[in-house]
Amino acid sequence: MKKLFLFIFTIITFNSFSQSINNYEKPPVFPDCESQSIDNLKACFNNKLNQHIYSNFKVPQIVFDENYKGDIKILFEVDNEGGVSVLYIDSVYDELKEETKRVFDSLPKVTPGTYNSRPISFQYSLTVKIPLVNPETVQSEIEKTETIKKVTDLDEIVSTEFDSINKNIVKYQNLEYSSQLNIPFTHTYYARFDANMNGLGTNSHTASKPFIYDEVAKYYDFEAEKKALIKGSDSWWSKKLWDEHLVQVQGKDYWFTIDPVFDLQVGKDTEADFNTTYNNTRGFYVQGGLGKKFNFSASVFESQGRFAQYFNDYAESLKAFGPDPAIIPGRGIAKRFKEDSYDYPVAEAYISYSPAEFINVQFGHGKNFIGDGYRSLFQSDVTSPYPFLKLNTKFWKIKYTNTWMWLKDVRPEVVVDKAFLTKYMANHYLSWNVSKRLNIGLFESVIWNNTNDRGFDINYLNPLIFFRAIEFETGQGAGNAVVGASAKYKWNNKVNLYGQFILDEFSLNDVKAGNKSWKNKFGYQLGVKYYNAFKVDNLLLQFEYNQVRPYTYSHNTIVLNYAHNNQPMAHLWGANFKEAILIGRYNYQRWFADAKFIVGLRGFDFNDGTDDFSYGGDLYRDYNDRPFDSGVEIGQGIKTKTINAELQAGYIINPVSNLKLFTNISYRNFNPDATTLTTFKRNTVWLSVGVRTDLFNWYIDN
Repeated sequence: MKKLFLFIFTIITFNSFSQSINNYEKPPVFPDCESQSIDNLKACFNNKLNQHIYSNFKVPQIVFDENYKGDIKILFEVDNEGGVSVLYIDSVYDELKEETKRVFDSLPKVTPGTYNSRPISFQYSLTVKIPLVNPETVQSEIEKTETIKKVTDLDEIVSTEFDSINKNIVKYQNLEYSSQLNIPFTHTYYARFDANMNGLGTNSHTASKPFIYDEVAKYYDFEAEKKALIKGSDSWWSKKLWDEHLVQVQGKDYWFTIDPVFDLQVGKDTEADFNTTYNNTRGFYVQGGLGKKFNFSASVFESQGRFAQYFNDYAESLKAFGPDPAIIPGRGIAKRFKEDSYDYPVAEAYISYSPAEFINVQFGHGKNFIGDGYRSLFQSDVTSPYPFLKLNTKFWKIKYTNTWMWLKDVRPEVVVDKAFLTKYMANHYLSWNVSKRLNIGLFESVIWNNTNDRGFDINYLNPLIFFRAIEFETGQGAGNAVVGASAKYKWNNKVNLYGQFILDEFSLNDVKAGNKSWKNKFGYQLGVKYYNAFKVDNLLLQFEYNQVRPYTYSHNTIVLNYAHNNQPMAHLWGANFKEAILIGRYNYQRWFADAKFIVGLRGFDFNDGTDDFSYGGDLYRDYNDRPFDSGVEIGQGIKTKTINAELQAGYIINPVSNLKLFTNISYRNFNPDATTLTTFKRNTVWLSVGVRTDLFNWYIDN
């Protein structure tokens, strides 16, 4: 019988975040390679592995009997603890597969590779050729082969270009957690790392949202969180359901993931005359990166739904010009579906680029939020998505956020040639960590429209200029500017105090006069967060108080109101209100529970033909339509007491896509002291169950 020799040609690519050895990455170290320089570790690992296989591989008898010549293709991994495991073996004979697995099981434990001094996993591919030969005797042949390849015909190289791409595909390394991508903003998920971001001594800035992974990863280990929740099944379908993205691809200098999006729920509204509520959302969510500085994300939703009756009525009250009957709050314009439901497609996308460590630029179609509370009096995410350009600059103890937005006024009275009116908004927010406990923020915003064909006013592109000064220069009716200030105080690692103050217009003389002038248009927020409350891990308790005086955010040029798509850009209730909010959030492994209780006082307009004054709650009313100049107070008009209570609990099916199973029960009591066609007593209990990919906030407490 012929003597067998071992000939192994190994193609091993060490891939992690950058796909090559660099200053941040060190490959695994095979025993007896510890003395090698980092540049030689790869070759030493290769040589030691070849020698181990040569010394231990026992060729099965069937290979001799059939005089087999061919390959064994192996994919294996060195995990972050130094363990070596075979992921895949491709061979003609099962006996060769079993022997290969045995040989790899006998490998010694190696020193794991690292990235930024943190142990990570490395993936390898290996081809074993048969007949076999001692690798030490064929080194000169390998060198000769590599020399020949350098002079291969160009046509041959091009013809294998497509196939060569697959050779660069490696195991996905969860690159989104160190990227410049936004962490999808939901209050529930952000509560998981809120305490980490607000620890004493951290130089974090928590008001401007959504956060990007790169800035939060300094304080919270996303990868460790996801690994702690892994179920660890070997089945492909099980991994995709419980632990992984549906599609996750990583190559040299690029990566992307694709996940399906669902919001499938059914419920019951005790007040409605229809049988059930429901929502049927399907779509997809794509994230990716090109190189280390450029990232992108896109999500597309196709939805049909019928909600609780009060929510449907609110959606129809937002109706835009045209035949479509409603605007779904927070989503967009909806057309009629069947007789009493809505069809509302939504698309969101953005690109994110960080040319330097201290700056990030984003351009996209989505929403933004400024504040540390559940509500924001500066800029909230309760409205429909809009085009935006955002510039985040961080240095020293400062974070400076500039956002430019293109908004729409969709009311019939401002439509021209069936096209919605475009208006523009620019704001900047300066966050300063004064000390390890105290943060102060300054906010300024202006809205303007295309008066005198001015379009997007280049004056407001200056990220450092004061908008109030520009408003005066361009004319009294050229824009609507508001200013504000915020503060956050870290009492200790468990308790944070926060607040906001918004000022639309202010008259010192009227304040001194004490006559409650309409000109004193302002609002404020006070709140407190209690982390790991009562020594219960992962329990967050939050109390918040908000109030905004009548006519705040409105304007005498009504297209300059602080709104988009008939929805407020700040607080969901507009103005002329005060409210108190109590929130509790808890999570344990994949389980979660949220509770919320809101009690408030609001003032609504009569609009009954005999009293058509503006009482200051509707941002789309001209504030010159007010009934009086003094004696203005919160709740004027139809004084309405409201109670909203909500309890949600569920189970996270897939933590990487945030797919969750949930049940939600809400209670709403709406009690005005006068009745009109649109304002009347309502008492609603709304129960829902479903499965949802949680990528944005739903606000049903209107």
